[in-house]
Amino acid sequence: MNINIENLFTKASQKNYISNELYAKYGVKKGLRNEDGTGVLIGLTRIADVVGYEKDEAGNKINTDGKLYYRNYEIKELIDILSKYPDNMYERACFLILFGYLPDEEEFNYFKEYLHNHYFLPDGFMVTNILRQPSINVMNKIQRALLMLYSEDDNADDSIPMNTLYQGLSIIAKLNAIMIYSYQAKIHILENKSLIIHPINKDLSIAQSILSLLRVDKQYTKEEARILDMLLVLHADHGSGNNSTFANLVVSSSGTDIYSSFVASIGSLKGPRHGGANIMCRNMMKSIISEIGLNASDDIMLDYIDKLLNKEFFDMSGLIYGFGHAVYTLSDPRCEILKTEVSSLAKEKDRLEEYDFYKRFEKNVKEYFVKYKNRQICANVDYYSGFVYDMLDIPEDLFTPLFVQSRSVGWLAHNIEHKLYCDRIIRPAGKFIKEDE
Repeated sequence: MNINIENLFTKASQKNYISNELYAKYGVKKGLRNEDGTGVLIGLTRIADVVGYEKDEAGNKINTDGKLYYRNYEIKELIDILSKYPDNMYERACFLILFGYLPDEEEFNYFKEYLHNHYFLPDGFMVTNILRQPSINVMNKIQRALLMLYSEDDNADDSIPMNTLYQGLSIIAKLNAIMIYSYQAKIHILENKSLIIHPINKDLSIAQSILSLLRVDKQYTKEEARILDMLLVLHADHGSGNNSTFANLVVSSSGTDIYSSFVASIGSLKGPRHGGANIMCRNMMKSIISEIGLNASDDIMLDYIDKLLNKEFFDMSGLIYGFGHAVYTLSDPRCEILKTEVSSLAKEKDRLEEYDFYKRFEKNVKEYFVKYKNRQICANVDYYSGFVYDMLDIPEDLFTPLFVQSRSVGWLAHNIEHKLYCDRIIRPAGKFIKEDE
């Protein structure tokens, strides 16, 4: 008999099979989802809310237009308010998410200066921990860098809420340099490209700093910085139930340090079912455009939608990336904002034709699902965000790291909230199934 690991795995998989009927029999919620697709409640929060449905008196789920709240501000309202301050939208959103209200100018200036003064990495950190140790994936490099920051922290294991806030703000401030330098190290050492390392400029906003550190000439337009700033705001939080925030809560509830908690969240966000979806969506759209061209008719688009769903095109997964969401059904408010706001950038970049293709393809996907699947589906934030990053000349290696920069404030806020008001280790249960069941 030829015994090897693959044979043992196949034998074990057949012997230990668990059927869907057993999940139903014992009332186990696969993926912490209820039968109607809603999430199992895992906590209470005042930080953010994700709304995609209502329930009637009988408890039936009724789909509604999607809404996202940061504290008491609906995201569309918040973007309108923050647009009056186009140079530091993300920093103002961070203040709101962390402290529960929008700051006055004195409070904001103090907070902004505090963040920007913490941009700088420890002496020798970049050379020792980033340039000499590149990674094929920038996400993994960010994880490693955060664990190295632990070694630079004299109070690294002090997990009280106030120290967690200090540590978290320092991480948020340093992420723009960590991810850009990690990317530069990767393409220099692993791809034999020129090494471009710009010094940190604390007078720039986080969005401006990202563009300045990334580009050879450090130049960017006001519209480019505004759109990136807005994208950071749109990704800053998405409730306590999203995978990476929940991972943060689970890990931090054990009492461990915030560096370990953030590393767990980054590992979650790396996955193509979470933060990595924007790369898959952008690659899918590039493949479609390459096949049929920007002037393709609706009928041709519908034919390729059919091919995607029938596993006959792109990655043969049967998925249309950038569509569908765990909560939103009729619309994703972040996607709706992006679709409206990016037209000016598309005009500036001479890519209005491609922008129009995206809008037509979105329309056709929605109509296809209503006609042939008898259900509604919406485009999610990943559908347009990859296109926006591409217009900003941001390489795919940095699509998901930018999500890390955005969502870090949400991780921090939920981490502190759990410490303050719950402070119990998260320890759910699993049902043991005997072999004869």
